[in-house]
Amino acid sequence: MRRRPPAPRGNSNKLLARCKRTQLSADRPRGPGVTAGRRHMNPIGAVHGGLVCALLDSALGCAVQTTLPKGVGYTSIEIKVNYLRSIRAGSGPLTCIGVVSKAGSRVAFADATVTDASGKLVATATGSLLVFPLN
Repeated sequence: MRRRPPAPRGNSNKLLARCKRTQLSADRPRGPGVTAGRRHMNPIGAVHGGLVCALLDSALGCAVQTTLPKGVGYTSIEIKVNYLRSIRAGSGPLTCIGVVSKAGSRVAFADATVTDASGKLVATATGSLLVFPLN
């Protein structure tokens, strides 16, 4: 049987470099979080929407992963993002929370939110993730 190479780690995603990993729990599942800095800014001085989208996508995946048995993986097949307010440098840490709305055997559905340091909601997402065996 051919072995799969390990998933890329470390510097594989420079946009999310220095992401803070948080614990997952049944009562308050959390995905990644990051404090946006100058390197995340677009030309008009706001945090680039791609950073927020990547955080939301990661939170969706983290939430779905908690429902899967060993040997089963997932990949995003659709994501819808709503940006509710701009994020500037100094907004403090951004926190993602992902929640599974339906854990299907072939497709899972999840929702995620991003809040700033003051707890204000800055973006939301819904996503569909394909579920498949890893071997």
